[in-house]
Amino acid sequence: MLPRDEVVTGIGQELEGFARLVRSLDATEWMLPSRCEGWTAADVAGHLVGAFADITSGRVDGQGTAEVSERQAAERRGRTAAEVADELDVVRKRTAKMLSSFDDAVWSAEAPGGSGLTVGQAMASFWCGTYVHGDDIRAAAGRPSERGPGLRAAVHFVADELTRKNWGPAVLALDGLDDVCVGDAADARRITGDPLAFLLVATGRADPATMGLDPSVNVYAE
Repeated sequence: MLPRDEVVTGIGQELEGFARLVRSLDATEWMLPSRCEGWTAADVAGHLVGAFADITSGRVDGQGTAEVSERQAAERRGRTAAEVADELDVVRKRTAKMLSSFDDAVWSAEAPGGSGLTVGQAMASFWCGTYVHGDDIRAAAGRPSERGPGLRAAVHFVADELTRKNWGPAVLALDGLDDVCVGDAADARRITGDPLAFLLVATGRADPATMGLDPSVNVYAE
C-alpha cells in the first residue's frame, strides 16, 4: 500500500482535477456514451460524486456494488455538468476534512460497510476509481488520457487487490513506474507494457488478451 499521507494528498488532487474535467464538458460531451456499459459521461460523473457524497455522510453499505453505483448515478440524472461539479466542490471539502481526521490506527482498521478492506485500502480504491472514471469520461469525449500520480496509485491499488485475491505471483514492471509485486516476487512472472493499458485490462475495460493475460486479472470480476 502507498503511505497514508500520499493517498490523502492524492485523493484531494485527483478530485480537484475531476471537478475541472466535469466543468469543462459541453452539453453534447456530457451526454456521450461511455465505456461503462449503459452509462453516459454524466452517469459516470454522477456515480463518482455520489460515492464521495455517500461516504462523507456515513452511507457506506454496498459501496462499489452495481445497485448502489446505479443509484448514485440515477440521483444526479438531469443535472448539468456545472451542477454536478458544484456538488463535487462541496463534497471534496468534506472528503478532505474526513481524511484529515484519520490517524494510523483508523487507517489500518477495517472499513465499515463489509467490503473486507481496511480504511486505507478503501481510500486507495476511491483514488483509483476517481482516476479511472476520469479516464472513462475523457475517452467518451475523445480527449487524451492523463498520466501522473493517479495512474501510479491505481496500479498499486490493483496490485494490492490482486494479492488479496491470490492472483499471481507476478511483478508489474510497467513502463515508467517502479516495479510492483503481486504476491511472492520469487520466480514471479514479469508483466510489462503500458501502465494505462494494464489498468484498463485489470479493471475490466479492455481485453486482457492484449497483454497476454486472462480474465482473472480483472479485480472487479466476481
